[in-house]
Amino acid sequence: MQNNRIVSQDEWLAARKAHLKNEKALTRMRDLVAAERRTLPWVKVEKEYLFDTPEGKRTLAELFDGRSQLIIYHFMMGPDWEQGCVGCSFLCDHVDGANQHLMQHDVTFVAVSRAPLAKIQSYKKRMGWCFPWVSSYGSDFNFDYHVSFTPEEVTKGKAYYNYEIQDVGIDELSGRSVFFKDAAGNIFHTYSSYARGGDPFLGAYHYLDITPKGRNETGPGHNLTDWVRRHDEYEKGADARSRGASERSESAA
Repeated sequence: MQNNRIVSQDEWLAARKAHLKNEKALTRMRDLVAAERRTLPWVKVEKEYLFDTPEGKRTLAELFDGRSQLIIYHFMMGPDWEQGCVGCSFLCDHVDGANQHLMQHDVTFVAVSRAPLAKIQSYKKRMGWCFPWVSSYGSDFNFDYHVSFTPEEVTKGKAYYNYEIQDVGIDELSGRSVFFKDAAGNIFHTYSSYARGGDPFLGAYHYLDITPKGRNETGPGHNLTDWVRRHDEYEKGADARSRGASERSESAA
């Protein structure tokens, strides 16, 4: 941690109010970007996609579940994977709480992976999640929305992701795609985001961002891989409180 200045209450208040100006500017910019996002053009989805679900085969239209808006979370879990991605699992730990409200606001949330449905259901049960999660195994869906890559692309190490050709060393990456269905049943792709576009959905980060240590990702990855684990893999007793106490003991020694 940096050594912050220790000041009087009046000095703290002045500094806090100066910082508040930037926080308000960020809030206004976020509102502006959100409004701009809603004016983006749409693309009509012409291809028919089929998904394996616990209720049988379902089309993209059927995934809307009677609502007009659909958020697809592209969860990294390929056909040969035995468990889901750690980062995707971190994000999906935040979904069920929000989803009970999304369903009341004309929004359906569904996770999609290329893993076979049996693997998905097993991992979902292990994690204790309730949100819908379906398989696109055998479908072009993940490839068309640029979150899955062919063996040739993985071998080459280059593929189209996050709107540019970049390095990829894995067959699956994460993302979010949004769709709208009109009264006539036409489906439109309205938005997709990838990579750090997932940050707004990581509620734990927003708690960390207001703490003195912040995200504290100072390890080799300088990202969530430095500390995040699947929630059933954290070592008992090795939480942040224990680490903080250990650090204080070391500094006192």
